[in-house]
Amino acid sequence: MSNIMKKEGYPYAFNTDACATCEGRCCTGESGYIYVSKNEILAIAEVLKMDVNEFRVKYLFQKGYKYSIKERKYNDSFECVFYDRESNGCRIYNARPTQCKTFPFWDYYKTRVDELKKECPGIIDD
Repeated sequence: MSNIMKKEGYPYAFNTDACATCEGRCCTGESGYIYVSKNEILAIAEVLKMDVNEFRVKYLFQKGYKYSIKERKYNDSFECVFYDRESNGCRIYNARPTQCKTFPFWDYYKTRVDELKKECPGIIDD
């Protein structure tokens, strides 16, 4: 079974094996937004066995009309509150937002492959 992912329209491929050693670069780094939909909020709250309102207060903030997952400061960086440094993984992996599931195949990176390579060691020229 190949661990190389490709997506039509993207000038690169992605080796998922790199995730085991990269220390969550897609979950850490510059501050940003991790947007979640209503259905994603419900799913994450369920995984965490939390009331939805309690989940919103503890883990989300509103940006305009959208909700984003909070970050925490770590050294000179930021990381998603659900990133677990010990396991190099996501505490809500099975309910992670679409934005996380689709990385690194974001439209933003179609023309910024060199920038993406600095962030993600799994990027392969296609």
